[in-house]
Amino acid sequence: MTSGSAVVIGASGQIGRAAVRALARDGWEVRAASRRGGRDDSWPAGVRPVTADREDDAALAGLVGEGCDVLLDCVAYGAAHAEQLTALADRIGSAVVVSSCAVYEDDRGRSFATMGEPDGSPVYPLPVPESQPTVRPGDDNYVSRKAALERTLLAQGDRLPVTLLRACAVHGPYSPLPRELHFVKRVLDGRRVRVLAYGGSSRFHPVHVDNLAELVRLAARRPGSRVLNAADPQAPTVAEISAAVDAAMGAPESEIVRLDGAPPSSDVGDTPWSVPHPLVYDMTAAERELGYRPVTTYEESLPATVEWLTGRVEGRDWREVFPMMAGVYSDEKLFGYAAEDRWLAGRGGEQG
Repeated sequence: MTSGSAVVIGASGQIGRAAVRALARDGWEVRAASRRGGRDDSWPAGVRPVTADREDDAALAGLVGEGCDVLLDCVAYGAAHAEQLTALADRIGSAVVVSSCAVYEDDRGRSFATMGEPDGSPVYPLPVPESQPTVRPGDDNYVSRKAALERTLLAQGDRLPVTLLRACAVHGPYSPLPRELHFVKRVLDGRRVRVLAYGGSSRFHPVHVDNLAELVRLAARRPGSRVLNAADPQAPTVAEISAAVDAAMGAPESEIVRLDGAPPSSDVGDTPWSVPHPLVYDMTAAERELGYRPVTTYEESLPATVEWLTGRVEGRDWREVFPMMAGVYSDEKLFGYAAEDRWLAGRGGEQG
């Protein structure tokens, strides 16, 4: 017995792969659309891959065709993409759209977009609820575009019921920006020391792609207009993540050098999770409205991520394997071993 027809935009990406799998296993007839087409080996046989560019209005309309019961958009950004979807509202039963926890701002107007500025790191009430204010919509950056996407879609009211999932730091196989690489490569390179700013206590709430896919599955079955956080059941510290990666790789636990405060330089003490104030998100709304229960935890899911990452980068230049990540983090910032050794030699840091 089928649950209905589903269209997934961005099906070849990290989130799309897992969401297509979850929807198909739940009985949906899935059209899985991406620019390159093709199918993932984990998808059930009934999934129908479609080649389509979501930037092409005609292609998107053709993908929806005479209609679908639910549409999942994994790659929507900005008001223009929201308007594409609302133009097809009469042919879409409901929508699920992936947004970002980056849209929140604190009571001083600080957000992810200001984190690189002096005293620009936001300080939120913990855990952050969906009622926390968000940044002003616009086209200036990733954060303001996601806010514009949300605002435009929510303005449709009952015309297009939409669940917006504010995803946290997405992790798992097929990530184009795998934060775990920071520690995985250090194990592969035989680096035994981890220099961690903010005492190694930074918490940047992750969400495994399978937990995000479970939220998609539940939202598809319970249409409505809502905004929900998407996060794992726990938010491990960066020191705990380091230890978990060591364990998943069968390596001795690394020596931790804990620094009070910010990194002394851009290539010493920083990691993709290093934030001066914790970023932890409230999941009670998803539990209440969807009956959500996480399908995995960070530690449970990590071995598969590590195995995938190791197979991708071992013996290769990580910058060629992950060009998107290389565009965000330089080799020196992620793996500044020479600068780290100089700093350690000059300081003889406190370890523990």
